[in-house]
Amino acid sequence: MSETALKAPGAAAPAGDANRWKALVFIALAQLMVVLDATIVNIALPHAQTDLGISDGNRQWVVTAYALAFGGLLLFGGRIADKWGRKRAFVTGLTGFALASALGGAATSGPMMFGARALQGVFGALLAPAALSLLAVMFTDARERAKAFGIYGAIAGGGGAVGLILGGFLTQYLNWRWTFFVNIPFAVVAAAGAYFVIREPEGGRNRSPLDIPGVILSSSGLIALVYGFTRAESDGWGDSLTVSMFIASAVLLLAFVVVESRVKAPLLPLRVVTDRNRGGIYLSLGLAIIGMFGLFLFLTYYLQVVKGYSPVKTGFAFLPMVAGMITGSTQIGTRLMTRIPARFLMGPGFLVAALGMLILTQLKIDSSYGTQLLPAMVLLGLGMGTAFMPAMSLATQGVQPRDAGVASAMVNTSQQVGGAIGTALLNTIATSANTSYVKGHIAGATAKPQQALVKLQGMVHGYSTAIWFAVGILGLASLIAFTFVNAGRPGGTELIVGEGAAVEDEVPVPVVAH
Repeated sequence: MSETALKAPGAAAPAGDANRWKALVFIALAQLMVVLDATIVNIALPHAQTDLGISDGNRQWVVTAYALAFGGLLLFGGRIADKWGRKRAFVTGLTGFALASALGGAATSGPMMFGARALQGVFGALLAPAALSLLAVMFTDARERAKAFGIYGAIAGGGGAVGLILGGFLTQYLNWRWTFFVNIPFAVVAAAGAYFVIREPEGGRNRSPLDIPGVILSSSGLIALVYGFTRAESDGWGDSLTVSMFIASAVLLLAFVVVESRVKAPLLPLRVVTDRNRGGIYLSLGLAIIGMFGLFLFLTYYLQVVKGYSPVKTGFAFLPMVAGMITGSTQIGTRLMTRIPARFLMGPGFLVAALGMLILTQLKIDSSYGTQLLPAMVLLGLGMGTAFMPAMSLATQGVQPRDAGVASAMVNTSQQVGGAIGTALLNTIATSANTSYVKGHIAGATAKPQQALVKLQGMVHGYSTAIWFAVGILGLASLIAFTFVNAGRPGGTELIVGEGAAVEDEVPVPVVAH
């Protein structure tokens, strides 16, 4: 294969990618495992806390230990994938994730559990960017790329809700430990399949020496940022350690940008993030995830605490959103991705999701699932699925293959940081609105049943108030997508770039009327 080659849309795929569709099965399986793990453990947490004797003050570390390692090491993991080779990084990440999951399932104490979760985060930070960058370098034909990213986007968006169902089943009918052990068969099948099926295109490795100062600054800065938001949720925004984490993060990340602009072989080449389209995608995706994480959190509590749903029934209640995401990603997004510019999928997609959120701002204690929650979830799923698919494809398109890992890591980083912000910010808004409502109404409730009703009303009022903010955030994500993402059809130009400079948009494509 030549060092720099340019291919017209619809040309035959490279012969080395003959097994690319088989490879997609195992890449998708690995992605499903990582996304499932983000929600499946939350369902099991109360039971694990009781069995392991973890205090209320320390239970957050089951989630936080994973989030810090995963979010802090994503850029490093992406560059390792570029340097080692994505197949090797992918298989190594799967193997380590499986071993860490086994350790978590066998945990006999809180510290052992926290350590296992941190290890899961470390290997997840290697696995996630390797998976996405494998898709980026293996699927170069415009139409095939649309289908591949449609499947990947559906799993990335809907896997969390599937995790709620699976977590509910495993916790309710087996044992919380199986929410960890279930990762092992996923990882074994995906690793074995990848080892025998994936053949990575030549000329895509980054042979440059590793940027150690960049690794240290980016990892510490991201860890401080994620921990700051995590601590803000539990200890408040004015807490001295919370404030110091935000200050430290700003200083470290600013120093990282300065270092990256000066070193010969940067961990994150600034051209990856300063590109108008990719920068707009990273920002809009991060904002959209803020709204998504808030919704999962609030609806899970609403269905279980207010409506009295079991964990399994709660999981099934999210299925319409999963169906919407799959439809939006594999049908709407995939079919239109090669026909219209990405902003005409991302912008309207985020607006449709915002409309679904808008319906949920009217939540009441007696809200009907069929007439209110169901249509809201379907709209949210359709909108997110339609927007996510072209975003993930375009975020890795036109990047030099040797930078594909770190460009993919930026997609995951924007989602991880967005999740941390969403959980902390929206939960703080909801809690504050809840407290104000209860204070203003509890005096008029004399009997205990009335007081309990006021508390439930306050809880729902808090959720609906926070969801209003999520609507605004999704509207902003849509505006950014319309404003910044000005590329033509995603995949309209096929690029295979080796060690030479990146080549972008040199083959004319038909102008799409709009």
